[in-house]
Amino acid sequence: MKIKVCGITTISQLEELNEMAIDYAGLIFYSRSPRYVLSKLRSKDVSSLKINTQKVGVFVNATESDIMTQIELYELDVVQLHGNETPSFCNHISDHVNVIKAFRINEENSHIDWMVKPYEDVCDFYLFDHGSKSMYGGTGVKFDWSLFKNAAIGKPFFLSGGIGPGDADAVKKFEHPFFYAVDINSQFETEPGLKNMESVKEFKRLII
Repeated sequence: MKIKVCGITTISQLEELNEMAIDYAGLIFYSRSPRYVLSKLRSKDVSSLKINTQKVGVFVNATESDIMTQIELYELDVVQLHGNETPSFCNHISDHVNVIKAFRINEENSHIDWMVKPYEDVCDFYLFDHGSKSMYGGTGVKFDWSLFKNAAIGKPFFLSGGIGPGDADAVKKFEHPFFYAVDINSQFETEPGLKNMESVKEFKRLII
């Protein structure tokens, strides 16, 4: 199982994730997020790092030009599209970099197979998070994982949404043939953008 720690805002914590052999680090390029990376990290400081942890740029309804600019400036390895991006848009971005398409699960939007079908051929991974029409994730709230029981997902996916240090056993017990990675963020923070790295380390120990 892979691990993605999202909402990283300091060079030191990015380096710590690399030392811990965390697979993915999320950098949020959404200006309404308290973890907005452009106000926290200079691109030259990030791009100069020699790390194995893959840098994931998280975007919400950004333009293709903006995404491509940040890919180059921050030397992003992966792009996560967390808004209302169309399959065609995802396809254009995937010509340049691996793409994670995120889907927001809530009471009105819970049929997973219907959501992902238009994106089957235009992205590399899916990510499932809790969200609403007005919030693009980062809610710190779980959704009903039993929705995956009958979901015929045919692509590796990240499981996200309110996962905290006490959820290690639940994550280990979660089963789906294409369950690829767990995505953690706000439940591991001391304040927005700053992680409790000991909690991250312990969580990794428990689920690997």
